[in-house]
Parts: sequence; structure tokens; C-alpha cells
Amino acid sequence: MTPLRTQIVKPTDPDCLARALKILHEGGLVAFPTDTVYGLGALALDGKAVESIYLVKDRPIEKGIPVLLAEAQDMEQVGSNVPSMARKLAARFWPGPLTLIIPKIPSLPDAVSATDTVAVRVPDHPLARALLHSAGPLAVSSANLSGRNSPSTAEEVLTQLNGRIKLIIDGGKPSTGVASTVVDCTGAKPILMRPGPLTLEELEAVL
Repeated sequence: MTPLRTQIVKPTDPDCLARALKILHEGGLVAFPTDTVYGLGALALDGKAVESIYLVKDRPIEKGIPVLLAEAQDMEQVGSNVPSMARKLAARFWPGPLTLIIPKIPSLPDAVSATDTVAVRVPDHPLARALLHSAGPLAVSSANLSGRNSPSTAEEVLTQLNGRIKLIIDGGKPSTGVASTVVDCTGAKPILMRPGPLTLEELEAVL
């Protein structure tokens, strides 16, 4: 991997989003804060860019990468026949720390998910959502080397990924620092795949 010059930019920089979008549209990766941890994102429909997330993180290729969305209705851009269960949970808990597994569209790159499903979420973070509104759906993994702790500051991202990515947006500490609850919505009932801030009981109460 050819070393890159990694820069940190503040959201107060007037060129912050423009610089991030330029890198993303060129097939690059950008690290930015979400409501849970710092994420490393690529355009979700750019298979080559998503593949580079695995390379940068030294991440096993068999693991899928979740997709972050700006709004709940954006599920239609990556999901096929979105289950009503997913729509109900999204309406109640998004934006927030809940990841939903739904059937994926056939054109979604295998680098995002090699199965027939995709994990989606709307983060509760103004900077992340501003980027998502401009860029569209992003495949986002935590901005760390595989096996290392998920970063909660831009400095922690830099420590792990310096020279591997071009841009880190320093938006301060995420509000929770805890990974989201993951729920499979493809069956008759919700299945808890990863515990998190929201409990299965809270989810079932909505359904």
C-alpha cells in the first residue's frame, strides 16, 4: 500500500464537506464521527472503493460492511422489498444506534455484502448526516485496524490509520462510543444479532 498524506479537518472549515466529497467520488475513503464511534466510509455503490476499506483496515474479506443512510426512506437505494418490520423500527428509532438487516438490491457490490442482505442505519449525528445527504449511502466500518479498539476521537483514528487514508473529519467525541444494536428484519420476528444500546424488548414493544 502506497503511503498517503493523512489530513485532519474540522467541520468549521468551509471546505470540509467539499474535500470529503471529492475524495469519496474519486474512490477514496474518509473517516468521520457518528453517534457511536468514528467510521471509515466509501460510496456504497462503488465496489472498488468499498474493497479498499478491507485493505486499509486489514479486515477479513468475509465480513460485510454496514451502510449508513441520511434518511429512513434511503433504505430503498440499497434495500429490496424492505420489510414492514424494518420500516416500523426505523420510524421509531432512527436516527439512532439501531442497525437493521434487510434484503439488498442485486446491484449492491459484493464487497458491501456477499449475502442477499445488507445492514443499514441512520446515525444520530449532524455532521455524519450532512455528509450522507451530499454523498448518498456510504459503506461504513469503524475507523480502526481490524482487532483494535474502535476509535472515539480523530486522534485515535490518526494513530491507527495514518498514511492509509487521506482525510479525517474531527467532529469531537461521539455521544455514545458504543456500537449499535443489530437486528435481522428478514424473518417473521426480529432476531437480535448484536446487543447494544437498544434492547430486544424495546424493539418488540414497537412491533
